[in-house]
Amino acid sequence: MKKKGILLCGHGTRRKTGTTAFKELVAALQARYADYEVDYGFLEFNHPLYEAAVERMYQKGIREIYALPIILFAGSHAKNDIPYEMNTIQSYYPDLTIKMGKHLGVNSFLLELAQKRILEEERKYPQMDRKEVCLMVVGRGTTDTDANSDVHKLACMLGEGMGFGFTTVAYSGTAYPKVAESLQLTSKLDFKRTIVIPFFFFTGVLLERVYNEVKTFGETSPNEYIYTKAFGKDELILKAFDERLEEAINGTANMNCQLCKYRKQIVGVESELGKEQVGHHLGVKGILFEEDEKVGQKDGGVITKIKKALGI
Repeated sequence: MKKKGILLCGHGTRRKTGTTAFKELVAALQARYADYEVDYGFLEFNHPLYEAAVERMYQKGIREIYALPIILFAGSHAKNDIPYEMNTIQSYYPDLTIKMGKHLGVNSFLLELAQKRILEEERKYPQMDRKEVCLMVVGRGTTDTDANSDVHKLACMLGEGMGFGFTTVAYSGTAYPKVAESLQLTSKLDFKRTIVIPFFFFTGVLLERVYNEVKTFGETSPNEYIYTKAFGKDELILKAFDERLEEAINGTANMNCQLCKYRKQIVGVESELGKEQVGHHLGVKGILFEEDEKVGQKDGGVITKIKKALGI
């Protein structure tokens, strides 16, 4: 039986810390799925691009690949950009099959991990009745209201399940309310403590911005504002990927097409119905430097040394 491949589809970031954290997740999944050839690629900014990763696997004899999006919620990346890339790459290889898995979305493992991150942060501070605490869930934000609604659903389940006095949602970009706006709104409720939990895999430009906004706001408030760390490569995240891989293998990795703005007429985004599937990251694909260090390998080449010496 020929070995099959798993392509981990990342987004890409301008922050090396984010890329490093992503590669740590890749290493964990490579160890977890040892029976597969596991490789990775990025949608924008970083190398390798998806097509380069697929070519690496193809050269190793892989003819069936499960593409798993390292994406939390089903916005345009999961519904449009990554499928566009996979369909394009698929057309290059008549003897290769690429089966795309589902984004993580609303699932018990993500909910449990969010609870874990909150408990970790609470232990650092004096105990307080949660009825006196506000919970703010921060999503990345997208123009796709279906994806934003998943953030609200998880926020509701988390806030009610843990017994917080009030739960709200904010976004780091695109959607309303932004983090700064939500902080202003919640400050009027005068909760003694606000816990901000960003629903992000890794650190990066957006997450650093969220942390800075919360920290700055808290410095001028009589109340307490604290935030949790990113999800990272926690075992609960790995279990969520186990579930998505199993769905891809069994052919049950279905998107939520009932509320997909590309397939149904949804209030407020009627013009998106039937829109052609074309990726919008074409101008920033791989614009940063070539891949310096492949996961599991160290590159001590001259180019790498020059880059490091120049601080780039």
